[in-house]
Amino acid sequence: MNRLEQLALQARYNQWMNDKLYQAAARLPAAVLQQDNGAFFGSLFGTLNHIVVGDTLWLQRFARHPAAFAALQPVLEIPRPASLDGLLFDQLAELAARRQLLDEVIIQLCSALEDSDLDQPLAYHNTRGIAQCKNFHALLLHFFNHQTHHRGQATTLLSQLGEDVGVTDLIALIDDIPQA
Repeated sequence: MNRLEQLALQARYNQWMNDKLYQAAARLPAAVLQQDNGAFFGSLFGTLNHIVVGDTLWLQRFARHPAAFAALQPVLEIPRPASLDGLLFDQLAELAARRQLLDEVIIQLCSALEDSDLDQPLAYHNTRGIAQCKNFHALLLHFFNHQTHHRGQATTLLSQLGEDVGVTDLIALIDDIPQA
């Protein structure tokens, strides 16, 4: 599996897991979603919100790539989040709609990538305003790792709240190879 195939797999996994998380979260009362459970971002809602914030910030940075990916145009129309923990929406349905939009953008971005795009440096400013310049492929790996990290927290919170997300392993999306 080459780098582009790995990134496409990560994009599909991201969308698949987010669908599972939001379906499980939708079964909970709003007050339970918002209750502070001591997670990095307080509540389950805060954790889901942070993933959307992080994805938005990264996708907006990725839009500065020299290849100018058309797939990223929709994220440039979204206001830049003010902070990593600022709530973007009050209701799960609104957050879920943004999540679905971002997941489609991520799928389209990974479909548009060329191998040579991955080796380009990407200049951006972090949330503290400090200039950075890093390898684009490495940033994409960080992007997907960040999502997985916080989705792990969300699945733990859901489990503690009595909701079963089901299978969460990436291997569920990896095709079997017929043996000779």
